Amino acid sequence: MARQAAAVIEDHDHVRVISHNDADGLTSASIICQALLRKGIRFHATIVPRLDSSVADMVMASAEERDLVLFCDMGSGQSGILSAIKNPMVILDHHVPVGDSPAKVVVNPHLVGIDGAMHISASGTTYLVAKALDPANVDLAGMAIAGAVGDKQLMDTVNGTILKEAVDAGVVTVRKGLKVGDGNIADVLEYTPEPYLDITGDRQRIDEFLSILGLRGETSRLSEEQLKKLTSAVALKLAKRSTSEAIDASIGDVYYLNKELVKNVYDLVSIFNTCGRMEKAGIAISIGMRDKTHLEEAMKMSVGYQREIVGNIKAASDMLRMGQSIGYLITKDMESTGMVASTMVRYINPDMPFVAVNQVDDIVKVSARGTRALVSKGLDLAFALREAAKAVGGEGGGHNIASGASIPPGTEEQFISKVDEIVGQQLGKK
Repeated sequence: MARQAAAVIEDHDHVRVISHNDADGLTSASIICQALLRKGIRFHATIVPRLDSSVADMVMASAEERDLVLFCDMGSGQSGILSAIKNPMVILDHHVPVGDSPAKVVVNPHLVGIDGAMHISASGTTYLVAKALDPANVDLAGMAIAGAVGDKQLMDTVNGTILKEAVDAGVVTVRKGLKVGDGNIADVLEYTPEPYLDITGDRQRIDEFLSILGLRGETSRLSEEQLKKLTSAVALKLAKRSTSEAIDASIGDVYYLNKELVKNVYDLVSIFNTCGRMEKAGIAISIGMRDKTHLEEAMKMSVGYQREIVGNIKAASDMLRMGQSIGYLITKDMESTGMVASTMVRYINPDMPFVAVNQVDDIVKVSARGTRALVSKGLDLAFALREAAKAVGGEGGGHNIASGASIPPGTEEQFISKVDEIVGQQLGKK
């Protein structure tokens, strides 16, 4: 499939790239834009928060008749919307396909029996196409790893193969430690939303915690012994109330991207997520294409945004409501509800999937997150949100472990009730 997509791409002089605004979508766009640039193929990239009819209208208004339209990290579940576009299309995605696609080529792991929610991201899929365009694009493997980390995937099977290839080529270096960005330890623990500890956001308690451990300074300069002391103490905190998944997500391999402007993968993911949410996607793409013009600005934005997320998580904890089979909150104008939902299900209420319903202007956005343990018991949030959203006149979809939806204002309680019912059936609850 990757070779087929590469052949179609090479047959065009201009490519209209449309990608998602999260870290996986932005790394995907960075990879394909860099690959196109190296091939001398002109491109025009647009980053969007969701694929709806307005995006199709925008594409039709801006694409020339002979342009190839290429979708990254979206398109597999929106065949009806895409059928309005008459240009030839290529889809590079990892979401579950729904319906018959009008695209010329769909590169999607689910079509060959690989779970795109766990084992390869859209950036990994895009990287395979970039490699098919030119094997020298192996230097873009770091971006594929960043996209997988952004989507909280496992580094095994296909992701594991890409990681090994990246390490062998000197593109990525792996170190053991706490899975956080670089910086002063106290600062990082204060503003980083993951791992979410009982001291996160509380500088006094953080200083006391580090004083007991006898640690200070930059995370990247800690000795092996100091790192072990820090990770052991964090693991003990997590073991009191979090899942084993939370510990795995917080402690272990940290990836350093030797070819990228931002070396620590967690710093890069945070910057990309921040740029996407703050409608500064152009800055993310420029960093992804190794232009450092706006790097300092992006790093400052990222730290500020992470502090805001920590505040939102604390607020969400106070607003937590419980259904029969889900935890949820209904709120307005809350930033980064996907991160809030991930934190709630991993660190605060791990026994149930979590659904965050958030009204912004005249649209209600939904973010839902589960755990691998819940998925193994039958949880499929993509199905649950798609069916519940359809029941109230909205649309939804995504992965079994992480999904989203858009629903009309005023339908929040009805939607939550339907999701609760469906999830209860999936998990075998009466």
